[in-house]
Amino acid sequence: MRLRAVELYEQGCGRDKIASLLGMSLGTVREWLAVYRSVGIEVLAMTGGKHATYSFETKLAAVRAVVDEGMTKPAVMARFGITSTTSLKTWLRAYREGGPDALRPKPKGRHKGTSSPPKKTTREQELERRIRKLDAENAYLKKSIALKAEKRSRTAIRRSS
Repeated sequence: MRLRAVELYEQGCGRDKIASLLGMSLGTVREWLAVYRSVGIEVLAMTGGKHATYSFETKLAAVRAVVDEGMTKPAVMARFGITSTTSLKTWLRAYREGGPDALRPKPKGRHKGTSSPPKKTTREQELERRIRKLDAENAYLKKSIALKAEKRSRTAIRRSS
């Protein structure tokens, strides 16, 4: 589909027409063509498979090229071999909100909890927890009944008018 989109683009078709001919969303076609124009057909053909991973240094250099040097996103994508505009936009947002450290890789998996076993709850604490749970269930059911009654009354009013 990506290659067909590029063929249609090279034949002079606009994004709207390509999207309708291929049955794709305009946003998808727009992104494909941006990748094609910035890094070429080879990279576009490779996209859509396994997600590329980029080092912290590559992310930082790409973001600084946009923010500090004023390079365009397509030019930065071509220069650093970035295949996704979404990734670059995400990095830019993270950099603007949290600085360079926001681009560092995040640790994978669950956090290691405390090594101490969970505290035993007393019978009274367990009963209080159960009461809170039952109160929440009760409130939910009351709200559900009220919403159904309201809906029935609106339907009855519409039918009578």
